[in-house]
Amino acid sequence: MLLQIRGILATVTLLDIVDIVIVAFFLYKSYSMMKDTRAVALLKGLIVLLIATLVSKWLGLNVINWVLQKSMTVVLVALPVVFQPELRRALEQLGRGGFFRKNIFLSAEETESFLDEISKATSVLAKNKIGALVVFERETGLTDYIETGIKVGGLVSSEFLINIFIPNTPMHDGAVIIRGDRVMAAGCLLPLTDDRTLNKELGTRHRAAIGISEQADCVVVVVSEETGTISLAHAGQLMRHLDADSLKNTLRPLFLGKTMTIGDLFNWRASS
Repeated sequence: MLLQIRGILATVTLLDIVDIVIVAFFLYKSYSMMKDTRAVALLKGLIVLLIATLVSKWLGLNVINWVLQKSMTVVLVALPVVFQPELRRALEQLGRGGFFRKNIFLSAEETESFLDEISKATSVLAKNKIGALVVFERETGLTDYIETGIKVGGLVSSEFLINIFIPNTPMHDGAVIIRGDRVMAAGCLLPLTDDRTLNKELGTRHRAAIGISEQADCVVVVVSEETGTISLAHAGQLMRHLDADSLKNTLRPLFLGKTMTIGDLFNWRASS
């Protein structure tokens, strides 16, 4: 066995290594772009379907295996349609050179500064009863929704966010989506929740906040235009009547990568 491995390694040339590295790089970048969209959930579904097909064949479940094989054929035919936005985006980024850009992650110090800016902005917006809807992207990418708005790409600051939501300005209507420390887009369209049990007092902003949090693991901050109330939506649930400090303390564990429910966040906020 060792001799076979040595024989294989002896045939590997520098060109082969370069070839493997290039392919690995493009696979990684393709996955990175997939991760920034809801298509990653579809990819996981395809993997589960493939595993189920292999397991059913190994166990001799002929009928199930036949059904799964036919399903795989249909899925493969439908893939270009399902992944059309991602394929188009990949070609656009390749043409613009965006395929080779690095992702930027916030450090712990930058995160604290970032939360300070968010709390300052929401405090001013709430005090002046200026409606706002701010979405913070986490692991599930929101590129599909970013493309519905006006591309910005500016660094997050309290002044910048306040100016975006000033009434009668071009970008005030709709949601702001933030990725890392940058405002990716403003005026974005979000899906509304179908939950009919919600309080009738909740308007479109709150329903959009809950709706997007049902479809992704994002965190959404809402400022009511009528009451100036600050609310936070996460995992399809809504936490209301926050102030700037409690908002910051509530957001912190989520930005630290902790998986928490609204109940956990209430407990976290009470202990902070």
